[in-house]
Amino acid sequence: MFRRGRVRLNDTRIAVIGIVVEDTKNVDKMNNLLSEYGEYIIGRMGIPHREKNINVISVVLDAPNDIISALSGKLGRLEGINSKTLYSKV
Repeated sequence: MFRRGRVRLNDTRIAVIGIVVEDTKNVDKMNNLLSEYGEYIIGRMGIPHREKNINVISVVLDAPNDIISALSGKLGRLEGINSKTLYSKV
């Protein structure tokens, strides 16, 4: 069975974290968090909305529930950055 570190692939879930950056003062902290959890990130897409002066980012993860929750919680505590997580049923 394929293992990522000590986690078996069957013990993971797919999730999407949607992030809206309304204030860029904590973008470095956000990027550091995403790098810290990089081994679980399948893909990331960012779209700037220049007219509203915000950035929208989607991050797709394949990780255990506790890892997804930890990252989501840490992102949610950053001022000026809003995030929500959508979990797959698989």
